[in-house]
Amino acid sequence: ITYNAAISACEKGGEWKLAVQMLSLMRNELVDPSTITYNAAISACEKGGQWQLALDLLSSMPNAEIVPDEITYNAAISACEKGGRWQLAMDLLRLMRDERVVPNEITYNA
Repeated sequence: ITYNAAISACEKGGEWKLAVQMLSLMRNELVDPSTITYNAAISACEKGGQWQLALDLLSSMPNAEIVPDEITYNAAISACEKGGRWQLAMDLLRLMRDERVVPNEITYNA
């Protein structure tokens, strides 16, 4: 919970590098991140204009045995939109459906 709060604070403060570093630190200390942890880190990347890194984090979730949720996809889609990568955003929307994650109003507004 402490890491999640710290990464979320980084996200809110625009500190995407620190958020990603903290996620790495968790793994190094054998602390299991959760979907919430990844959501905060991906949101931090989105706010920092780091769409590639946001997608890297999303794609690493299955290897960590963490299931993305609608918040995860919303943040990644928003990161693509801010980076002018609308085709990738559309690909993520299709992937959501394939993974049986239900898009919501926020998804369609991203």
